[in-house]
Amino acid sequence: MDDGLLDLESVTVEFDEETLEALDELAFADFRDNREAAIRDLVDEWLKDREE
Repeated sequence: MDDGLLDLESVTVEFDEETLEALDELAFADFRDNREAAIRDLVDEWLKDREE
């Protein structure tokens, strides 16, 4: 089955300082200062946008 998606167990992403600051602001505002939750939320949004 080739749906154009890769079957990955993990992905490494590097963020610049400006992006990290924006993630920290989002994490503080929406996720009780949990940066990982903010990243998961943004990746989820990005994946949904790609499907459209």
